[in-house]
Amino acid sequence: MWKEPSAGIAAQTQATAVDNDSGGAAAPRPVRLPDPAVVASVEPGSIGEDLGFQPGDRLLRINGIAPRDLIDVQVLQGEEDLILEVEDPQGTLHVVELEKDADEGLGLGFTEALFDGLRQCNNHCPFCFIDQQPPGRRASLYLKDDDYRLSFLYGSYLTLTNLTAADWQRIEEQRLSPLYVSVHATDPELRSRLLVNPRAALLSDQLAWFAERRLQIHAQVVVCPDLNDGEALERTLRDLAAFGTGDWPAVLSTAVVPVGLTRFRPPGDGLRAVTPADAAAVIERVEPLQREFQATLGSRFAWLSDEWYLIAGLPLPPRSSYEDLPQRENGVGSIRGFLEELEAATQTLPERVEPLRRVSWVVGKLVAGALQPAVERLNRVEGLELLLHGLPSPYWGQDQVVTGLLTGADLLQGLAGRDLGGLLLLPRVMLREGEEVFLDDMRLQELRDRASVPIRLLGGADDLVAACLGSEGGGA
Repeated sequence: MWKEPSAGIAAQTQATAVDNDSGGAAAPRPVRLPDPAVVASVEPGSIGEDLGFQPGDRLLRINGIAPRDLIDVQVLQGEEDLILEVEDPQGTLHVVELEKDADEGLGLGFTEALFDGLRQCNNHCPFCFIDQQPPGRRASLYLKDDDYRLSFLYGSYLTLTNLTAADWQRIEEQRLSPLYVSVHATDPELRSRLLVNPRAALLSDQLAWFAERRLQIHAQVVVCPDLNDGEALERTLRDLAAFGTGDWPAVLSTAVVPVGLTRFRPPGDGLRAVTPADAAAVIERVEPLQREFQATLGSRFAWLSDEWYLIAGLPLPPRSSYEDLPQRENGVGSIRGFLEELEAATQTLPERVEPLRRVSWVVGKLVAGALQPAVERLNRVEGLELLLHGLPSPYWGQDQVVTGLLTGADLLQGLAGRDLGGLLLLPRVMLREGEEVFLDDMRLQELRDRASVPIRLLGGADDLVAACLGSEGGGA
């Protein structure tokens, strides 16, 4: 299927852009030429399949340009006329010329999202979760992602402190919006102190840069008691809300989340864990602002993550208060969203199941109480008994922990000696994306080998219902 190489494919050139009103650009970094984009999958019936692409093929250039990342691939493949330069696993070079519709993709998946390396964080936040892990785990756990491309592609948070002039230029030219920005504080001195980086003080100018270009962000504030709570938190939310006005707001939403501390954090970091009293104080500070923003912006704009209410021992807000769940992946309204999905998934439950089914569902101890209504709803089915196990995390040294932080060691220790019924249900959020490994490097297969019952992975409410009723669906 491959055609032989043809001469004359233009060589890619790269240059560092001039700092041109770039929102405070960092110094240019050395240019790294991108590695080839390695094909991981080919969509059935796609152009890629028709062309003969196979996993392991290396996409070198599209119309003479070596893509730096998945964003470049999406932009470059949008042309109607393409010249693809490809190297197969045997090292043979092929050139393919094709015509297609402008909105038609190639149908290729790649092993990595970035082909020229990850932009790592240049801050030294004492509350950084990466620095609160034990040594000796897989290398990826120690990578401090601060890459605007991953923020655009996957919603990961960045600080804007390490962007070069070329990065700012690319964000503007390719309209990479919205991005997800860790703010923590808008006061320049306080933000610089929290991030331990003088460049953090440039945030206000950077937000103005987004506003002037009609580009947008979602913001995040990690609250550390005695540092950026109280009046500092209120100032931060009001400053961000000032960029949330108009038909095209620069700041779309803000998530307020509590700092998470582990037993591995460095000594003398000046941090302390959030107490129930702290959580209640933050709720009391933010909820009046939500009502104010609703009146002035037409949106609550700033949302508290579920953890605040769970730590404070207070009921979660109603589902309607989270609007369209703009910060759900940040734990804001995720429980209410799940319960809403469960409501839809259980509209047509059978009266009974046969044979009798006893299954266990594992979640973090902090969220177990809030999920009890889901258990009660499913246990109304005759012949079904769903056992909910809310576990702490001795691994991290946290008694009250969210589900995604539970490790393989926590599961082995927390479930030892418990009645698990005939099936163990584990939320996929405990595992690394795309790989069956927990945060402590234990692989799922090891847990399966040591568990007394089969294990089934859950992606959402539909998977939970299917697993409880014994129907197909969910992960094996």
